[in-house]
Amino acid sequence: MVNHKEYDIKLPEEKELLQKLEDRTDTEATRMKHYLSMPDLSRTPSSPIHEIVERILAEPDFKNFDIIKSPEIVPTKITFDIYNFSPEHPARSHSDTYFIDETNILRPHTTVMWYYYLSQPEIKERLAKKETVGFFSFGKVYRKDEIDRNHMNVFHQIDGGFLIPKSKKVIGIEDLQNVLADIAKAVFGPQIKYRFNKDTFPYTDPSLEMEVEIAGRWVEVLGCGIMTDTIIKNLGLDPNEWSNWAFGFGLERLAIISMDLPDIRLLWSTDERVKKQLKLGNKFKDVSKYPPIIRDISFIVKNDFVPNDYFDLVRENAPELVEQVELLDKYENAEKFGAGKISYAYRITYRSIERTLLSSEIDELHKKIELATEKAFGAQIR
Repeated sequence: MVNHKEYDIKLPEEKELLQKLEDRTDTEATRMKHYLSMPDLSRTPSSPIHEIVERILAEPDFKNFDIIKSPEIVPTKITFDIYNFSPEHPARSHSDTYFIDETNILRPHTTVMWYYYLSQPEIKERLAKKETVGFFSFGKVYRKDEIDRNHMNVFHQIDGGFLIPKSKKVIGIEDLQNVLADIAKAVFGPQIKYRFNKDTFPYTDPSLEMEVEIAGRWVEVLGCGIMTDTIIKNLGLDPNEWSNWAFGFGLERLAIISMDLPDIRLLWSTDERVKKQLKLGNKFKDVSKYPPIIRDISFIVKNDFVPNDYFDLVRENAPELVEQVELLDKYENAEKFGAGKISYAYRITYRSIERTLLSSEIDELHKKIELATEKAFGAQIR
């Protein structure tokens, strides 16, 4: 019998932060409000993202694991400091992460669940009694990212954790392999072929990755490891007394591999012709071969220009219609452009997953992006 107890963490300051965000009208705030309003596909029963989660939770070894729903707006000190992100780590920058203010951000990973789970009074009591605990967290995460068929800046992750007193068991590599194998079989079926490689992750040492064989090629899908002593200490536990394992990965990647999806945007589609095909293990068949339309854009901006911010601007001005934004050229020429200026050239691939686009509508849309680029970045279109 499956017995998942759920903890839904509500931070007192989150309500206040959301209200402050709601009151703002700047571009970045508008973006974040939109991303927060998007559905959580890991909790949408018709979505294959939800199906992956359900299959993992149903695994016999995980039947008594708790589920923790961690906040979507989290402090940087919890997100980065506890997990030993170095001061210069890219994730700490505004170019990679969505900042509500200087100390609070949109959740960039679900690994924050360790802190919130271990902070629960009931869990503290269980640990004081030297009880074994296992726990999952899943949901949307937010990272500024490039635009292509396999990446979005809003996606879904699942994290799992397990703590057991070393007096009962010391977790080793074989245990990590068993965890990964259980998950791979749950998602891809018991017949799936898999293999393990050593890897390096920020939170764990030792660490393993798993590859599965799909259509004759090996594809990396899952990672797992043992939380470092430093992080266990940061979480308020004695690493000499507790053994653990941890995993965390993006759910879209597994869905794309399982169904051979050509475009990550299909996972968000409301087209019934698409939705009825989104079942794990079902090879996706294009509802139609809609042709792409290509347009290039080049502009001169100040050299503090942040490409990830530009990708967000393109998304906002051409919702659901941009398949890829590819950097063609980037160079500085003080004599030609002036000091502190830099030239960028991008190729934008427009393609709808639901209909054929008209060249005239893309010309109009592309012009809109040019004007938005000028306004948002003080750019000079070339």
